[in-house]
Amino acid sequence: MLPDFSLEVASGFNLVAGVDEAGRGPLCGPVVAAAVIFTNRDVEIPVVIRDSKQMTAKQRAQAYDWIVQNTVWGVAECTPSEIDELNILWASMLAMERAVDKLGLKPQYCLIDGNILPKNLVGKPVVKGDAKSLSIAAASIIAKETRDSIMRDLAQQFPQYDWDKNAGYPTKSHLQAIEKYGINQHYRKSFGPIKERIKNEIKNN
Repeated sequence: MLPDFSLEVASGFNLVAGVDEAGRGPLCGPVVAAAVIFTNRDVEIPVVIRDSKQMTAKQRAQAYDWIVQNTVWGVAECTPSEIDELNILWASMLAMERAVDKLGLKPQYCLIDGNILPKNLVGKPVVKGDAKSLSIAAASIIAKETRDSIMRDLAQQFPQYDWDKNAGYPTKSHLQAIEKYGINQHYRKSFGPIKERIKNEIKNN
């Protein structure tokens, strides 16, 4: 079943922002959030818009181009150091609030992917929201495409980690690269494998 506007309509508001994030699980790079408002729910949508994880790279790229041209959207991030300071959950919430702040319009209501409502937003959390709400699905696409682009750019500066292929997730080859080359300022020092490595380095020095 594809997402639709049922939750947006049920909210009773016209300006409803769907909000989602990308990049909770990686060992490095920012967590990126996006917010999307469809100001015209009758618009004909010629591309597939669904949970970004269920789309091909080509579908996501096409959807991204359509969404940025036909909706009101905002995108924001929290840095690795903010993630270390706040923890990944609250950094994700802060990135979501920042994304909503970046919208050209103030939403009357927000639909948030997940089970927690960021404290400064009015609306409700929706578990598996990117599979139910078109606005959240669109936000998931913007967030993922933006974060993947950031990681591709960083990969040009640090090609040894293959961030353009693993997006910072702890794949076997990524962990081996960390073992060989160490870490840099883009790593999240509070995340297990990185924390462990830092602890061992201190112990061995």
